[in-house]
Amino acid sequence: MIVSRRRLIGTLATGAGGLLLSGCEKINATPAVRATLRSAEGLTMRAQRIVADRSALAREYGAADLSPIFRANGTRQPAGAAYEAHRLAGFADWRLTINGLVARPLSLGLGQLRAMPQRTQTTRHDCVEGWSAIGQWTGVPLKLLLDAAGLRSSARYLVFHCADLYGGVPYYESIDLIDALHPQTILAWALNGQLLPVGNGAPLRLRVERQLGYKHAKYVERIEAVATLAGHGRGKGGYWEDSHDYAWYAGI
Repeated sequence: MIVSRRRLIGTLATGAGGLLLSGCEKINATPAVRATLRSAEGLTMRAQRIVADRSALAREYGAADLSPIFRANGTRQPAGAAYEAHRLAGFADWRLTINGLVARPLSLGLGQLRAMPQRTQTTRHDCVEGWSAIGQWTGVPLKLLLDAAGLRSSARYLVFHCADLYGGVPYYESIDLIDALHPQTILAWALNGQLLPVGNGAPLRLRVERQLGYKHAKYVERIEAVATLAGHGRGKGGYWEDSHDYAWYAGI
């Protein structure tokens, strides 16, 4: 189990006399505590990798378990003329690019992705904000795309570049190859038997079912295979990791 930031902050803030200091947000903002949090996250991630079965599947549910509404969180529609033009055209000319440390860079249209072998899975989405929803996702297993592109031996991570901006900053997220090659990690183009709504990430979003919701990047346009996360954003692996010190590894 990952050590929560709240519990760790409470532990750090408890004095020798057992009195809990107030102002956790101020404590959390100090460089020393932030460094400790990142260190603890790294330790718990490595511990979970050792203890957990790397091939273990996230629980899957039945049709009766589907949530009546699957919340559209974060960006509801990316700004900008390029995305709007794709949306109005039904994403007919939209392309997914796979490049970086691959032998055969790919550029695939939505029709090509939908024609590939697909996986449908009904899983629970757990948001760091405290809400959950169960949805049925259909898409292409990410492993199939990576096999087609031919990952180079130096590749360690995948960076997902997205169409939406947060405060003018391009949104991105990343995972390692352990999760990328997991059978339940898919690029989904449908939700609950219908084409993916714009609010939920159309035309394509990542589903990495053993991690918290903020890792499930929406509006994916490019997947870049890299050896290191340095050089992307602030080097922490994602927009929320860079801007709010979210844990890079959000395993559940």
